[in-house]
Amino acid sequence: MGVMNKLRENTGVILWILVIAFGVIWMLQDTGGLDVIGNLGNRLAEVNGDPVTLEQYNQAVQTRIDSYQQQNGESMPPQMLDQTREQVFNQLVDDRLREQEMDRLGIGVSDAEVLDMVLGDEPHSLIKLYFSDGQGGVDRALLQNFIENPEASATWVQIEGILRAQRRREKLDNLISSTVRVSDREVEEEYLRRNRKVDTRFVALRFASLPDDSIQVTDSDLQRYYDRHREDYARKRTYTIGYVSRSKVPPPEDTALVVHDLESLRESFAAAKDDSLFLALNASDLPFTNVYFRRDELDETLADAVFADPTPGTVIGPVFSGDMAHLIKILDVRPPRETAVRARHILFRAAKDDAQARAEALKKARDVRRQILNGADFAEMARLNSADGTRNKGGDLGWFGPGRMVKPFEEAAFQARVGRLVGPVETDFGYHLIEVTDRADKEVKIADFAQRIRTSVSTLNRLQEQLDDLQYFATESGNFQQEAERIGLSVQTVQVEQGQRFIPGLRNSSTLMNFLETAKIGQVSDVIELDDQFIVATVEAITPEGHRPFEEVRNQIEPRVKNEKKAAILHRQMVEALEKFGFDGMGQALHGAIVQTATDLTLNSTVVPGLGREPRFVGAALGLSEGETSPVIDGNNAVYVLQVVQVREPAPLDEAERTRLRDALLQQRKAALRNRWLVALRDEADITDNRRRFFQ
Repeated sequence: MGVMNKLRENTGVILWILVIAFGVIWMLQDTGGLDVIGNLGNRLAEVNGDPVTLEQYNQAVQTRIDSYQQQNGESMPPQMLDQTREQVFNQLVDDRLREQEMDRLGIGVSDAEVLDMVLGDEPHSLIKLYFSDGQGGVDRALLQNFIENPEASATWVQIEGILRAQRRREKLDNLISSTVRVSDREVEEEYLRRNRKVDTRFVALRFASLPDDSIQVTDSDLQRYYDRHREDYARKRTYTIGYVSRSKVPPPEDTALVVHDLESLRESFAAAKDDSLFLALNASDLPFTNVYFRRDELDETLADAVFADPTPGTVIGPVFSGDMAHLIKILDVRPPRETAVRARHILFRAAKDDAQARAEALKKARDVRRQILNGADFAEMARLNSADGTRNKGGDLGWFGPGRMVKPFEEAAFQARVGRLVGPVETDFGYHLIEVTDRADKEVKIADFAQRIRTSVSTLNRLQEQLDDLQYFATESGNFQQEAERIGLSVQTVQVEQGQRFIPGLRNSSTLMNFLETAKIGQVSDVIELDDQFIVATVEAITPEGHRPFEEVRNQIEPRVKNEKKAAILHRQMVEALEKFGFDGMGQALHGAIVQTATDLTLNSTVVPGLGREPRFVGAALGLSEGETSPVIDGNNAVYVLQVVQVREPAPLDEAERTRLRDALLQQRKAALRNRWLVALRDEADITDNRRRFFQ
């Protein structure tokens, strides 16, 4: 037993998770054990006649649940569990397809190969993990003892099964991806695509510049658009469902229980000599740390409570922050090692490459500064003038320390005296007026005894029982709406397409989707548990697969047709202006349309300043040479002509970057090829899904 004890001490939780997760599945697959189990009749699925068993599936799901619990210290949320079950099922089916293909191709692993993976010069990573010498190598003596120890034989069989299955899988993957190549030219082209930058000028006429009453849209226009784009309005089988829900948010009585528990520990917490041990013994949801905190490094609610009176030995709370209640003990106070301030600002935004806009922003900033110095309220000036989201908070930025703000702003704020107006300060965003309202003069070391406020089991049971009753009586009476109203719950309605992953208001729920697959109109579901609520649903209507009728989508079509007609008019105007006056003169010819700029465009650019999301603009810019002008382009929001001002080629491709980029492209292409191969196998396979026989 001494060797096994030593093994357990060196292995840790990770090894045993690996052994269970990979060993059970792969060993059973490789040894044909699945066929034996399949004969028991618990066939969750069949893949070309080969079984995926209920036992195998449950084992794999439980392994993932255990791993999540080990890593997060809590149970897997219901909706994540739904996703996990779906992922496990698909993985088991895919693994069976791979096994069949490896059998067909005659891919095997010899005993000599397994021996080399264990005892060779470069052992498998699992062997290194299991028998580590602490220096990145293998403890050969420990490994030999393990091999020779009869008590370890069962574990050794599992490890050998994992190694054999992994090597077999590697051979298959290598065979599939062996045809993938990446040439030097492809690497260079990809490097240029990712790093070439283009500066442009452009003239644009937005669709919105034409009033709606300048065009006429007839029913025939709408119908023709619908006929041309009918596939855009295709829909799958659609369910209209009504559902009621009960939130799992902890009620006041559950919060009171947590508060009571914290209060009961206040005196012992205050008297504790070893705060780390106290937090561990009393199951704090946050661990002890020796770190000192400034105001900006704590949640605002906690910071307000802690820094109100940071006297060492004081126990503060309970303080509520998010979903936790905190009992905080002040351990030590010292002057801050780094600066932290609370400040507010007014931003006068201007693009860094737009000289005219910069000049106007600076002028406005100076004018507002004069008003504040003459008595105007800073917060009111921020609400009226600031060009960012802080305007609704009077420009308040809260507390911040080093590295949170751009350098010129940070330097100005850290050097400013409290209450003194600073600026205008120039940054890439424009100009700022800054007022520091407070400065950190201390930082604290604390012991934070935190308890997450969870809904009690009795509350969850009560919620589920209420919905169980609703499900029963609604099924009996056939009137879901009436039974919901009887217990004071409102019915919400939502439409869900077959196979839809995200359900408005509910997010993802494979349990609900499985119910809908076989449900009839009027049928009521069992109680379904989601992450934050319980629901019961009923099917109100089922619309078969097909196309959404014209009348249903008419209101969606009309603005698109209007934009098409506006685009046609604006396109003609721009073509005429471009032909007669050229790029430089067309703006004036188009009644004062101004020449705008869009700089630093790359392949990854998604938004064009002044135009919004315009992929055609970016594509045209990257396809033109320096000085070249595009034809008139109809975009998503406007019609425009662009001219490339400058093309900035990246630095020469060095060998390190070439190797890195080649490897990245190879991995991408290999993964894509393996995925296409697996999709093709699935399409050709005869897969029977029996999950509804086992799970309702």
